[in-house]
Amino acid sequence: MKTHSIAVLPGDGTGPEVVREGVKVAEAAAKKFGFKIDWHYYDFGGERYLKTGEVLPDSEVEEFRRYRTIFLGAVGHPKVKPGILEKGLLLRLRFELEQYINLRPVKLYRTVDCPLKDKGPEHIDFVVVRENNEGLYTGAGGFLFKGTPHEVAIQESVNTRRGVDRCLKYAFELAKKRRGGKPWKGLKPEDVSAGKTTQLTLCGKTNVLTFAFDLWERAFHEMGAGYPTVKRDYAHVDATCMWFVKNPEWFDVIVTDNMFGDIITDLAAMIQGGLGVAAGGNINPEGCSMFEPMGGSAPKYTGQNVINPLAAINAAGMMLDSLGEHAAATAIENTVIKIINTKIKSLAAGKMGYSTTQVGDLVAEAVA
Repeated sequence: MKTHSIAVLPGDGTGPEVVREGVKVAEAAAKKFGFKIDWHYYDFGGERYLKTGEVLPDSEVEEFRRYRTIFLGAVGHPKVKPGILEKGLLLRLRFELEQYINLRPVKLYRTVDCPLKDKGPEHIDFVVVRENNEGLYTGAGGFLFKGTPHEVAIQESVNTRRGVDRCLKYAFELAKKRRGGKPWKGLKPEDVSAGKTTQLTLCGKTNVLTFAFDLWERAFHEMGAGYPTVKRDYAHVDATCMWFVKNPEWFDVIVTDNMFGDIITDLAAMIQGGLGVAAGGNINPEGCSMFEPMGGSAPKYTGQNVINPLAAINAAGMMLDSLGEHAAATAIENTVIKIINTKIKSLAAGKMGYSTTQVGDLVAEAVA
């Protein structure tokens, strides 16, 4: 029987609570579909940092390279200065393990959870591919005359042709496969007749960021010539935010840089029903990937057993899919959709009609 070794970082706040439910559902799927999971737990996070001053030792980074996947609960502790854990743990793993894609599926499961008027599941079903190793997040820059009236702070966006190309290639390949050859719902008849079946939108700011997005746009169209079945589209980041609210059905796959991807995926989470269901992956297609719920550590709910675990359960499904357990991943997603539409009153913490543990039980039992 196939066995998958998975590293687990429960993290801070409600992270351990939602990870517990994700593990529970993944175990149910493993038993159902005939594979095993060997979980390896690590206690890195706020509590360990407060006790030892240690965020992530070099030796542990090397140990994580042995895994295909990491399951992360959350990073962020109210007693730790912002940035220490985020940079020292989360960003360090993303960069040193070359998890150069941040993958965010955005799918609405039921109309009542969407804050947009007259929008339902048929309108919100797209994917954001965010470059995850470059841009403003590299930390390039510095201060001059810090702490004086003449202080200067410089933060540089680093974009390499290698980094842009590998992100675009992932996005084009995803767009090519995403709908299985079926015409994308937003294409015009002439596009379909020309054999174009999906759309990839480059989200940028070519009119202002004329160096970085000149590179992105040129690379986008050069590579796109090799994907005749993918319709290429472009939208400024501010327009993208507007269209997310007004016409989310216009989008299929979106590719963008690190900063813009960070911003638009939070808006996307809200239109899909909130952070309670939003999951994502930090992907290295050739190495170790990391999967997590998008909601953060939510410390005010810690220990109350009221936080929504469905985002972590969705992240567990994405993780199994990345390991080749496609049937198990599909079963988890379909079960989450069914449970939301038949059992859950609200996706908000404390308003689900069930506890965190009970929601995990509902999904695990239905998967099994």
